[in-house]
Amino acid sequence: MCAAVCPVIVSRAEWGAQPPKSAIALKVPVDHVIIHHTDGATSDSKEGCSKVIRQIQKYHVETKKWDDIGYNFVVGGDGRIYEGRGWKTLGSQAKGYNSKSIGISFMGNYNKSEPSAAMLTAAKNLIEYGVLMKYISSSYELHGHRNVKCTDCPGASLYSIIEKWPRFKGGKLPGYNIYIYIPFHLGVFQLGLNFPILLSRHFIKK
Repeated sequence: MCAAVCPVIVSRAEWGAQPPKSAIALKVPVDHVIIHHTDGATSDSKEGCSKVIRQIQKYHVETKKWDDIGYNFVVGGDGRIYEGRGWKTLGSQAKGYNSKSIGISFMGNYNKSEPSAAMLTAAKNLIEYGVLMKYISSSYELHGHRNVKCTDCPGASLYSIIEKWPRFKGGKLPGYNIYIYIPFHLGVFQLGLNFPILLSRHFIKK
């Protein structure tokens, strides 16, 4: 049965990942699968995809100050799955849902263009495999990143595709976050469903 759905997964060692600064165990099976796009470069070769994912990891660690690449898995433009944090490590990919989801990101920008058939098949096989291996609940819900946060991720074209996939649930999910950036002393606020929370305060020197 596994042979029909087991995706090709390129390990962290294969793509040249740097070790994580730390790792927190993810309790499985999770109840949610969240789809993203990386909103950047892609490639149709293993070598090229490996280079791109190394750049993503560097950005997440050095700029965003995360412990590792944020996603659990990345779907390369070559139709392979690239291991991010994997099945058993908490991701940094969907605030409020990291502890109860697997985050799968499609390499590239899919606001206008669509992922290849090979990429879509790989992602569906990965989800099916996750259910088979009990990393993902058989009653899971599938979402786009935009369903948990005010963002266009995973891009309009990809979102219109996953809307038709099994177990998709759209709309604004509980905990949906809206970020409002105010460029003066009032600070930066996060608006939840019920009330605003002051995230940080930045004073601008004139």
